[in-house]
Amino acid sequence: MAKFKAVRPEAVTLAASILLLTLFNIPLWHHLAPITQAAHGWLLRSVFLTMVLLLFNFVLFMFASRWTLKPLLMLLFVVSAAVAYFMNEYGIFIDASMFRNVAETDASEVRGLLSVKLAGYLLGLGALPCVLLWRLPIHYRPFSRAVLSKFVVGMFSACAVGLLAMANYQGLSSLLRNHHELRLLVVPSNVIGATMAYLAENVSAVKQPFVQVGLDAHLAPAWQQHARKSLTVLVIGESARAENFGLFGYSRDTTPELAKVAGLVAFPDVHSCGTETAVSLPCLFSNLPRKDYSASVAARREGLLDVLKRAGLDVLWIDNQAGCKGACARVAYSNVSNAADPRYCSGGECHDEILLRDLPALLANLKQNTVLVLHQMGSHGPEYYKRVPPGYDHFQPVCENNALNACDRGQIINAYDNTLRYTDHVLSELINTLRSHDGQVDTAMLYVSDHGESLGEYNLFLHGTPYMLAPEQQKHVPMLAWFSDGYQKDFSLDARCLQASRDRPLSHDNVFHSMLGLLQVDSQVYDAGLDMFAGCRR
Repeated sequence: MAKFKAVRPEAVTLAASILLLTLFNIPLWHHLAPITQAAHGWLLRSVFLTMVLLLFNFVLFMFASRWTLKPLLMLLFVVSAAVAYFMNEYGIFIDASMFRNVAETDASEVRGLLSVKLAGYLLGLGALPCVLLWRLPIHYRPFSRAVLSKFVVGMFSACAVGLLAMANYQGLSSLLRNHHELRLLVVPSNVIGATMAYLAENVSAVKQPFVQVGLDAHLAPAWQQHARKSLTVLVIGESARAENFGLFGYSRDTTPELAKVAGLVAFPDVHSCGTETAVSLPCLFSNLPRKDYSASVAARREGLLDVLKRAGLDVLWIDNQAGCKGACARVAYSNVSNAADPRYCSGGECHDEILLRDLPALLANLKQNTVLVLHQMGSHGPEYYKRVPPGYDHFQPVCENNALNACDRGQIINAYDNTLRYTDHVLSELINTLRSHDGQVDTAMLYVSDHGESLGEYNLFLHGTPYMLAPEQQKHVPMLAWFSDGYQKDFSLDARCLQASRDRPLSHDNVFHSMLGLLQVDSQVYDAGLDMFAGCRR
């Protein structure tokens, strides 16, 4: 076996920096090209990338010692290989929110992202450099000379970066001022920054006192006039984007059953609080508006379900996903995503109709006024084809590969649209079940998706793009409402008024206050200005 000649640490860090910049940062290169197309754009790109290279080398060399250099670089190669795969494959940006998605995912979601291509990245860009590095002998200097060499390299790097910046100040300042997303594309500094921000966020959350919300919450006197018990169902969709909903004018009929539901109100102009479940779900149930929302604050703060429970309503959450992200922490919770029920589950996947399995029994034996939250698997990607049971794959052919770049975009859209056709069926069955008990129970359904989804527009797939940069497809979500005749009467709702006002702009910010207003819960935390039903109550 051939032996390598011993090299100095600075040669290793420089080679590693070049490797990271050239092989692991292809999305950065691709993103730079169109935004630096002006005259001498090649010079600006060269300067920017050279500065990144110098900074890489400076940081790595500062941490270079006989105990740290090889373990640090090997860790960076493996992590960067995985990050490069997902950035290349799905066009994602790496920030604290994306890191939170990774940290809070479950085993089934991880399995859905594994692929042969990912293994190739980990072996070719991760394992292979690690093996070569492990075999490479490195000649370290004595401590005093090592400190001197770090000083020299540090001074050279600082001076070089400074000179490049001053010589190209106008172009660089404009580039960095107008394209903040660049820092989210530089591997591995993006994942290091995201990790530090996520950890800091969690430390901050632990230090904050727990805040109770709506301590004065109680049922309004109007409840004394209710003739029957009520069941209000709040359905949280997953990755459903309004653009592909047939009810909102999509060219394909992805909602044929809902289109026939009498009294259904479809709100066409609704935007999510975030672009990933870990943000949107707790934000949706919080009384914090999107502009003031903070994950660390929300983690130590009560939400909508706590207020409803305190007012005297029974609250139940049934999940066919990876949990409620803290939104249901203090109410009754049931996860059915791993149920051993052959009617709805196979191959480790339970389809969303399982959420309706126990609904008839609940309606038949309802003893308390109840709010039921159903959390769908919905249109969770990238394996859209797994989200629908046999017989609901209306649009063909479909992509059956979680490496979406391996599929034709038409196949990806077919698979995704099938998930909406199935959601259409599930919601229609839910309404039919509620309507069948209209003589005994007042029932209602409100459906809203947690966020949207990208299907290849702007070379983006899935979701999780930072909100400021995210396209409409990831933020524009469907919202639907249906109320039984008895519910409209007891809760003083004017359905025709809702239909007439359906086009006004709404967002997740409206959900907290709309649910309080709808359910006639009095509290100082209620804001009538954010209650989308306020103007339509008699």
